[in-house]
Amino acid sequence: MIRSTTRWQRTAGALAALALVVGACGGDDDTAADEPAAADEPAAADEPAAADEPAAADEPAAADEPADEVEATQGGGILDAVKARGVLNCGVSGAAVAFSYTDADGSMNGIDADYCRAVAAAVLGDATAVEFTSLTAAERFTAVQTGAVDVLMRNSTWTQSRDTEVGMDFGPTTYYDGQQLMGRASDGFTSASPVSDIDGAIVCTNAGTTTETNISELAAELGLAITLNTFEDYDQVTDAFIAGTCDVITTDGSGLVGRKAVQEPEGETWVIFPATPISKEPLGPVYAQNDSQWADVVNWTVYATLIADENGVTSADADAALAGDFGAEMQRLMGGEGEKQTFMGLDADAFYNVVSQVGNYQEIWDANLAPVGLVREGSANALWTDGGLMYPPPAR
Repeated sequence: MIRSTTRWQRTAGALAALALVVGACGGDDDTAADEPAAADEPAAADEPAAADEPAAADEPAAADEPADEVEATQGGGILDAVKARGVLNCGVSGAAVAFSYTDADGSMNGIDADYCRAVAAAVLGDATAVEFTSLTAAERFTAVQTGAVDVLMRNSTWTQSRDTEVGMDFGPTTYYDGQQLMGRASDGFTSASPVSDIDGAIVCTNAGTTTETNISELAAELGLAITLNTFEDYDQVTDAFIAGTCDVITTDGSGLVGRKAVQEPEGETWVIFPATPISKEPLGPVYAQNDSQWADVVNWTVYATLIADENGVTSADADAALAGDFGAEMQRLMGGEGEKQTFMGLDADAFYNVVSQVGNYQEIWDANLAPVGLVREGSANALWTDGGLMYPPPAR
């Protein structure tokens, strides 16, 4: 049931409409104050005021009701729409090696693609119930804003402006990255080269990204004279680098590692520098703002893969975890006694499906990032118990 489209043309009309709204007011409807009152609607004169209504003597006061018995009610948002549709619309790059790229057989692969599958497994019980939409950097956020995609898994950096003025919400970081540069050893670059070595170089990257902003600001700060050329997608960037029209290319370090692994021409040596990244790039899921139920679903799908990783529960161990062999927390998370998934609008076995069908975080890493040479050990992407930043909240 895996489907793939290359663009979100089917929403072109919606895009144009949203562009006008966003350009004018940045999102939410602000015209309510200007609307005239409904003068023709008669006042409910015969309805007694609340103060005159007799109290229900047999109903206990709210103060006597235990806090943990308050009923939580949610619904009517993206979760309901995905369930009704029976398929998750997930935005990806389609050209990001190890993150989301289209294989020769048409399948979508990478860590971002697997997190699309994880959300589908949680919501629909089927990790293959995904329609992938390949989006350029310029297209991706509009696709979220218009609802063309339910969630964006496209190596997107969480920033203040994107979280506020652009009008989206970000989920947990699935990969902690940082921007680096890549040049040719034959041009004198080494892994120890400082950023100052790009003075006078033609530098190429994606248009409309934090990468473009970061390198522009850093060059100005250091007084470097660079020529910055930008392209719509990173295939064009690396093609220009291979053709020799770019001296240096720049993006997230993980992206450079992936490109070097699969595109470095025979006889050439590409080097990544500087050793310490020039920026912080926390990458993770992006979704429409103000839908807390959907946010919970996406966030806890990510957390479920990390909690399983913490507890050493792989896809092969899901049944044993459900039976209680890995402790009470994992039993709850897999849908056993005390489970919390049904409070989220999901089936009790939602995260059992995630772990059994897609795997824990380490399995997802090993399938997608390890093959291109990305090492988790000693990095920010290690679990907190191993000195990293991966610290999921408890499932209780």
